[in-house]
Amino acid sequence: MTGLPCAHERASCSLVMNPFQIDPRHLSPEGRQLSGVLPPTFFALGEDDPVRPESPLKYELQVLRDGEDLILTGRLEAEFSLECGRCLERFHQRVVLDPFAEEIPIEKEGTIDLTEVVREDILLALPNFPRCEDGNVDLRDCPAEGRFEADSPAAADEAPGADKGVWDALDQLKN
Repeated sequence: MTGLPCAHERASCSLVMNPFQIDPRHLSPEGRQLSGVLPPTFFALGEDDPVRPESPLKYELQVLRDGEDLILTGRLEAEFSLECGRCLERFHQRVVLDPFAEEIPIEKEGTIDLTEVVREDILLALPNFPRCEDGNVDLRDCPAEGRFEADSPAAADEAPGADKGVWDALDQLKN
């Protein structure tokens, strides 16, 4: 994310800057406070992605320099729409990282862009196998619950090796 030009084209028009671009050389010993809201487009997800950001990213962060590292602490929050892995219906999941903490090595002098660190950490907090009953915004039971259970418990009751016909046929192939 880079600076965005203002709606009007004047020489005095300032740019809207990325709040996550930090120059460690200019950090005071107390660090720098970052807080605000970024639009859902911050997550840079494609239209065909099963994860859809539904709210802006809210952030309250403190950036400190600790020797050769930047320390990023605070709070991140955003809401997403996910597709249930069982019923394929969409549900909402709020991600709140509080406390949020990340240590970023300073590899070279100059501006460091923390955008990917923030984006990655919040997206990694989403469930790998989303299920609508695990959603934390609108609590509900999955409509597919119980649809995929075994019809009869007979298969579990059979002794292992009860059907030796397959193995006997394979044994005869060896002979």
